[in-house]
Amino acid sequence: MYDAALAALYQAPHRAFVAERNRLAAELKSKGDRAGAARLRQRRRPPLSAWAVNQLYWHERALFDALIQAAERLRAGDLSAASGHRDALFDLRERAEAWLTGEGHAATNATLERVTTTLAALAAAGTFDPDSPGALSADRDPTGFDFAPVVTARAEDEATNARAKRAKGAPEVPSNGATQDERARARERAAAERLRFERERAEAAAKRRREKQEAERRRIAASLRDAATELATRTRELERIRRELARAEAAVDRARTAHEELAARLAELDPDA
Repeated sequence: MYDAALAALYQAPHRAFVAERNRLAAELKSKGDRAGAARLRQRRRPPLSAWAVNQLYWHERALFDALIQAAERLRAGDLSAASGHRDALFDLRERAEAWLTGEGHAATNATLERVTTTLAALAAAGTFDPDSPGALSADRDPTGFDFAPVVTARAEDEATNARAKRAKGAPEVPSNGATQDERARARERAAAERLRFERERAEAAAKRRREKQEAERRRIAASLRDAATELATRTRELERIRRELARAEAAVDRARTAHEELAARLAELDPDA
């Protein structure tokens, strides 16, 4: 019961965390799980960035698993997984922004950077430990894994190979058979790839801004139409009430006149009255 309650708690809206924690703890206690209720009451609301990562785990599992799998391949030395790792991080960051704005929170760059750092740290570790999956209570710091073990090992191999070649008087050739020109071209391709990635990220951000502006424009336009309809309805209601008031005032005037006429006639017929 406790595990199910914990999972439900960390899927709750950020603003409702405390209320949901109290409700779930009371429910556990009513079912006889006093120890679980006490443990649940000790859970603290995570910062927004960690909350967003939890939502990605629960609601964007395919993307989340893709990131974890890419990190596993990188740890095994498969550098071809680097693009998949990068794309998964980028997509998850976008989904985190959507979750934050969808819940009415500000998706600031600082918050999204903490989301990305936590995602990278979880992927590098391959586990949520010591937290339960999808129940982060705080952001995670980098573990130091950033493809570094694989890249460093390759660089050391190439340096060793180069030293051996120079000792024999042979030209320097990297261990993978690439010439210095080829390595330079590879660096240029990597730089171009980084520029492409930054350009695509900027374009995606601009697209999101345009979509948000368009969504806000549609929302305001719809609200304006609703307000116009409400105004027309209330105006008609006011006119109806005014007409009824005018009829009521006329009826009061007629009744007053009749009363006065009858009182006058009575006075004429009975002077002592």
